[in-house]
Amino acid sequence: MDRILNMIFRRLLNKGINKGINMAANRGRNSNDMTPEERRQAQQGKEGAKRARQAMRITRRMGKF
Repeated sequence: MDRILNMIFRRLLNKGINKGINMAANRGRNSNDMTPEERRQAQQGKEGAKRARQAMRITRRMGKF
């Protein structure tokens, strides 16, 4: 039972973190209200955050050995 609760909690936490990162990349604005330049910057921010998450995952794996 504990494992299931931990799994659910971890998924919800990760979704919340991803939403927060996307909000930070968009600076809290809707993509429809942005200029093309702002949209491009937001997309670059999301890609940078994705690379940071991947790097974090890799370093965690390396830390296990």
